[in-house]
Amino acid sequence: MVLVDRTSAGQALAARLAFLQEAHPVVLGLPRGGVVVASAIAETLQAPLDVLLVRKISVPGHDELALGAIGEGAVVVGNPEVMRHAQPSPATFERALETARAGLARRAALYRPARRAQPVARRTAVLVDDGIATGATMRAAIRVLHARGAARILVAAPVAAEPALATLTGLADQIVVLEIVKRLPSIGRCYQDFPPVCDADVLGLLRDAALSTPAGG
Repeated sequence: MVLVDRTSAGQALAARLAFLQEAHPVVLGLPRGGVVVASAIAETLQAPLDVLLVRKISVPGHDELALGAIGEGAVVVGNPEVMRHAQPSPATFERALETARAGLARRAALYRPARRAQPVARRTAVLVDDGIATGATMRAAIRVLHARGAARILVAAPVAAEPALATLTGLADQIVVLEIVKRLPSIGRCYQDFPPVCDADVLGLLRDAALSTPAGG
């Protein structure tokens, strides 16, 4: 399967998630591309849209390789396979971690004024990204939702690598993926149209959601 773009992929996922409509879920996208997919799902399910702020801890000089990820609430998750391969020194890892923390703080300052965090306690949360390559950021995001008291967590993505999904088994209540592949070196290769998503795009989606759905759902 070759996905057309993030919006159409989100619409296809929404069709798979139609059974959730009566549960009145909260849909949370991982910035940035995941928010575009999540927006299409939230619109179809008539659910509130939010971001869940996580940040990849990148291998220095190799932004696509994740040593792990951090999330809101001081969550830190490692990626053992990449850690074994990259073997960063403690000082290198600490620098990468501080870079990720600074990026997470910047995004929080930028995004939260547009859409205050939606309550997820005792609710169904749909956690969305445009692809799951290693699973590190998704694991961090799931931990954040558990800490915030979500009653049920569903992970949704248009495409995911099989090894990454294995790391999520037992962490989420359900995983919905359109296409599972053996390896996912580049998420963009799975789409016909995969333009960069900027902060302004995410802010626009959040502001539109805030206007169409009252805070708190």
